[in-house]
Amino acid sequence: MSSEQEAVPVEIPVGEEEGASAAAAVAEAAEASTATAEEAVDRVPVYVRGPTAVDVTPDKDGGVTKEIVRSGEGEGRPSTRDTVYVHYVGSLVDGTKFDSSRDRGERFKFTLGTGAVIKAWDMAVATMTKGEVCVVQCIAKYGYGKRGSKPKIPPEATLVFEIELLDWRGEDISENLDEGILRSQLVEGEGYQTPRDMSTCNVHVVGKCGDRVFEDRDVTFIIGEGDAAGVTAGLEQVVRKSKLGSKSKAIVKSKYAYGSEGNAEYNIPPDADLEYEVDLKSFELLKDSWQLNIKEKLESSENLKNKGTEFFKVGKLKRAKNYYEKIVEYLKDEERLEDETEMNSRNHLLLAAYLNLAMCHLKLQDDIEACHACDSALAIDPRNEKGLFRRGTANLNLRNYEDSVADFKAVLELDPENKAAKNQLAIATHKIKQIRENEKKTYAGMFEKFANEDVKKAEKLQIWKDGDKQENKVENGAQTAATESGDHPAAAAQ
Repeated sequence: MSSEQEAVPVEIPVGEEEGASAAAAVAEAAEASTATAEEAVDRVPVYVRGPTAVDVTPDKDGGVTKEIVRSGEGEGRPSTRDTVYVHYVGSLVDGTKFDSSRDRGERFKFTLGTGAVIKAWDMAVATMTKGEVCVVQCIAKYGYGKRGSKPKIPPEATLVFEIELLDWRGEDISENLDEGILRSQLVEGEGYQTPRDMSTCNVHVVGKCGDRVFEDRDVTFIIGEGDAAGVTAGLEQVVRKSKLGSKSKAIVKSKYAYGSEGNAEYNIPPDADLEYEVDLKSFELLKDSWQLNIKEKLESSENLKNKGTEFFKVGKLKRAKNYYEKIVEYLKDEERLEDETEMNSRNHLLLAAYLNLAMCHLKLQDDIEACHACDSALAIDPRNEKGLFRRGTANLNLRNYEDSVADFKAVLELDPENKAAKNQLAIATHKIKQIRENEKKTYAGMFEKFANEDVKKAEKLQIWKDGDKQENKVENGAQTAATESGDHPAAAAQ
């Protein structure tokens, strides 16, 4: 949020009605008395900057000063992107109070260093320790700027804040945002890039369990394969979120560390939370497709396939999927290679990648993506048994029984002895038979219901007709009797 915007919550008073009549003079006087009392309540002692106030601006221009009223605990300070919790009282230089979290009875939280509050707050709070109380004075440049924040803060206002830092916690960088990995940045690092899947990273890590350091080492590992180098999932996630040259401190919950089993080598007990200090010294991203020639793409794809298969065999399906998807990225657009050997290699590797992706999706119960992967594989080799079988399985799971039957029949045309295809075909055929029988019963019931309703309608219609005939017979008899007695209107007209 810019200095021109309201960052700290400001209570907006309810305006008083204007234009009271002369007859309400006494009421106006009472209101004025109340307003004067309220003004007195909404004032704090005028702040006079003392000799211990320090300039906390990066340029040391004196625009933001901080004076400690009460020292905090320890030496730890919040870092950029930490969530901080504070109490504060905000006032103008004449002592007019414009906002107070204490008056509201609730602490205020914000994300440090991201522009969520005025610049003065980001600067000052970053220098505070837990429990510290300080007075911060800032000119408009570091507050609400030329426009102020109506109605409480006038334009070009110098502001005074008494701030108490209650607590803070690191940024939640866990994939599920379950606060399982809380990271505080000590040094932000350079540039904008961070390691991605399959990046090679060189880090220095210090791991603590309680107050005990259990590891202090340089380690090189590949993102997605950290466990091979003794890197926990939590530590790997910290590295994923780090820039080159960054230094971080992270609290990692046990489920992202060594879990319920602990680690005998490091003497980590079960369900232990860990603390890491991480220095990302260097990393190398896996090259993008445009950076490689066809030979390099084919060589890399072969290595990716082998690594993906290793992960697949040990049940790490999501990691395996990442490797197969990278092969697709490298080779899918290489459709017109002049060298026949290279074209055959491309088709072989791409076909394997699509088939393996289909199997990963099936095991991950993502049947729609499994169908898509099989479609791509069959576009390369329309008579591929694995592609047909896996698409048939996905269609069966999706209850696309007709398509499933067609796929399994195609498999059996290629291999009449394929027992798995026979079994799946029998299941799909039975499902279709069940559906048709249920539809037949449903329609039969509907027809019977409609026939019964038609009979009832016919009976009602006949009853109505019979009643109408009887009514007409009675009416005709009455008319005959009236004519004979001379009372019929026609007779009177004669």
